[in-house]
Amino acid sequence: MRRVVYPAPAMNRSHPSDLPETHLPDLRFVPTESILPHEQHDPQRLEPLVRKIREESALKNPPVVTVLSGNGTPDARYVVLDGANRSTAARAAGFPHMVVQVVQYDDRHVRLTTWNHALSSYPHAELEPALGHIAGLRCARTDRLHARAMLARREALAWIHFDDDAVLALQGGTNLQERNALLNEVVDTYRVHGRFYRVEGDGLRQARSRHSDVTALAVFPHFEPAEILELAKSGDRLPAGITRHLVRWRALRINVPIERLADTKHSLESKNEWLAEWVRERLAMRQVRYYEEPTVLFDE
Repeated sequence: MRRVVYPAPAMNRSHPSDLPETHLPDLRFVPTESILPHEQHDPQRLEPLVRKIREESALKNPPVVTVLSGNGTPDARYVVLDGANRSTAARAAGFPHMVVQVVQYDDRHVRLTTWNHALSSYPHAELEPALGHIAGLRCARTDRLHARAMLARREALAWIHFDDDAVLALQGGTNLQERNALLNEVVDTYRVHGRFYRVEGDGLRQARSRHSDVTALAVFPHFEPAEILELAKSGDRLPAGITRHLVRWRALRINVPIERLADTKHSLESKNEWLAEWVRERLAMRQVRYYEEPTVLFDE
């Protein structure tokens, strides 16, 4: 078969000499113990991920974090915005340090949005009774419009739209921590049952058009950054797969050697000196590319 090679499309790529310094990602080595997740990690993925991170030669995509306290001090603490499984795996692997990308949570280029969960093969007749066993959770039959309004006013933790067109508003809890605990129990109820998909939007029909096995759609509220930080600081965790952080100028394919993360002989300061020089070398060799527009990759 004759191979046809198509010309690559032109893209708005900037060379290092054109790259605004403010767009360079803030990459740092930080102690793994200083990184706090704000969401649950996936326990089923942890052991394979620990094994994978030990076997791989380089860290490709660093977790994205924001400073919780003590920026620039040895006692600084960070909250993971994206990459909870990677940072948890690095800690489980015994690495003293992790490379992260530090962003300012109030930066206009960092945006917090929400994923909803499209549930696979979990019919209404089974899910509603299962939710009814959660202590402190109230399930109220309503319509989609009212459920949306209740969620916007935070009168509901979430709402669920079933394929028989029934809608349940889930209520309970008197503060952030209590509501979060209930939300974890709700997600655990269907997470252990089977597969679910993270989707945008609150339309069940749209979710089913992409995943034909979907029988229900769980819709979650929009969270504020302050809530994320408060939960992380208190040691609470949101269910995995609800928050979504969109970060402009995300650092990808940095390929820092894993041995640098695992190294226990060199200090944090010396590792960061090495990292700064490593970035300078790549800039000098024109190995850094900056894309202004959103980009779709086909080799992940």
